[in-house]
Amino acid sequence: MNNLDLGLIGNSRTSALIDSSARIVWWCYPHFDSNPLCCSLLRSEEKNRAADAFGFIDLLFEGSHTVRQFYQRNSAILQTRLQDHAGNVIDVTDFAPRFYLHGRMFAPAMLVRVIRRVAGRPRIGLRVRPAINYGQARTAARCGAHHVTYYGAAQSMRVTTDASVTALTEERLFFLHDSVTLLMGPDETVDGSPRELSRSFYESTSSYWHRWVRNLAIPFEWQDVVIRSAITLKLNAFDDTGAIIAAVTTSIPESPHSGRNWDYRYCWLRDAYFVVNALNQLGVTATMQHYLEYILNIIADSRDMPLQPVYGIRRETTLDEWIAPGLDGYRGMGPVRVGNLAWSQVQNDVFGAAVLASTHAFFDSRLERPAGRHMFADLERLGEQAVQCALQPDAGIWELRGTRRVHTFSVLMCWAACDRLSSIATRLKLPHSAQRWVVEAEKIRHAIVTGAWNPAIGSFVSTFGGDRLDASLLLMGEFQFLAPDDPRFVGTLRAIERRLQRGDFLLRYDEADDFGQPDAAFTVCTLWWINALARSGEKARAREMFERVLSRRNHLGLMSEDVSLDGREMWGNFPQTYSMVGLIQCAARLSMTWEEAY
Repeated sequence: MNNLDLGLIGNSRTSALIDSSARIVWWCYPHFDSNPLCCSLLRSEEKNRAADAFGFIDLLFEGSHTVRQFYQRNSAILQTRLQDHAGNVIDVTDFAPRFYLHGRMFAPAMLVRVIRRVAGRPRIGLRVRPAINYGQARTAARCGAHHVTYYGAAQSMRVTTDASVTALTEERLFFLHDSVTLLMGPDETVDGSPRELSRSFYESTSSYWHRWVRNLAIPFEWQDVVIRSAITLKLNAFDDTGAIIAAVTTSIPESPHSGRNWDYRYCWLRDAYFVVNALNQLGVTATMQHYLEYILNIIADSRDMPLQPVYGIRRETTLDEWIAPGLDGYRGMGPVRVGNLAWSQVQNDVFGAAVLASTHAFFDSRLERPAGRHMFADLERLGEQAVQCALQPDAGIWELRGTRRVHTFSVLMCWAACDRLSSIATRLKLPHSAQRWVVEAEKIRHAIVTGAWNPAIGSFVSTFGGDRLDASLLLMGEFQFLAPDDPRFVGTLRAIERRLQRGDFLLRYDEADDFGQPDAAFTVCTLWWINALARSGEKARAREMFERVLSRRNHLGLMSEDVSLDGREMWGNFPQTYSMVGLIQCAARLSMTWEEAY
């Protein structure tokens, strides 16, 4: 079984991962980057099987097996049906409330779990065993009449329930006659009975997601893929500030025992651009506008300092990295890292990522607050930095920790910053600015064409004057640097296939890095490849490849960062926004139109 057969629930404030037996294995509480109350995902199987194991929330249902696990249609509500050896059946419904109340969004740091009898006379037990300090200790418990508060290390979470409190504290089995409800969240009194509140929250949350999905502009084909991907991206956008995290997990290795274990619970400007762009394609403008506020505040924070590649979800600039000693890692493959040193790296593509993410705001008339000259002035500051840094060595898109070189993708993104600034200036009727940025863009274009083209290979290469390739070169067409039929783009595409293709998938690059030779395929690179093929006129081949990638999703339609080269298992942080973005982009490009379908 794939250990990433997990479902994501959340509400753009908190989120959790639930395995196929309805165990909550990962829940950072109260927010995406908080200490995980549930952290058994990052413990070895041996430790999770121990009688005194903790760091999870689940139920005892002896002899049970999963009959079916699925998302309720067009929602982020997860349902797991379990049956025991005697034919007794229960349903477990999990979700995080999200809906409009009194004119504003109600999305508390809360999970709701409802366990309902379906057939027979099931006998179950409830186990709530949260952790503190990244798995170093189990919480203490304090009981009330109808709740239990779990606390420790300045953190507390209350479970309000209509089950017996003793059932929680003693974990004794009991007969489930109808249903039990667990409201898990802030240590506050809830206003109403758990049963009625859960019913009200469920109906309102279901209605919210149904309305949200109805407003998506989806392609004719692969609608389920696009809807599930879009919901997943929405769950990774932090309502409070507009930040978009790369994934909800930390330290799931990119491949077995590789040491490539990173914390992705932060906002990479590059990743967030791709998310905003994909959601904007689907008509989700609110997320874009909220992210723009996040970006503009970061620009104001930074003043004349260079942008960082990654920030905290509250715009924190320092994300110092440390090892969590209480967790031995996914399947015991540590280390478990908290924080990410990428914040201190030089990655010159960030200027382009910020400008590209902001460009829509000048052209999209649906926005409540269309961008104008004040925002353009802020972006011009980034353009100035792009011009200054374009040809400077950096860590590149793949965040190499030990070397700095002039990376073609970073220069390409600096070109994109200048190119889009010229378009924005034209839109704002600023001809002198428009001409200035055209000139700057052309200078950088010339540098790429002369410095990154390798005639011996017949391809653009990863670094100026180099002879290696990486998959980000496929985005030259996506960013409109080259036409899809340009012989140089076609030559680059063919060279990448020769060097990086491994079966149905594509490596990120073809050289050793700080951790040796990569031995897993980066999922989004394969999706970039499929997109490039479609753009170049090989749509039939691209469709076949896309279907093969789709077959590697888990049973709920989610994908992680990486996949093993044999395609059998997912690795890396989960679910990865990059991967879900790639699914949306491929479906949109490869689908027949609605007119063609009839």
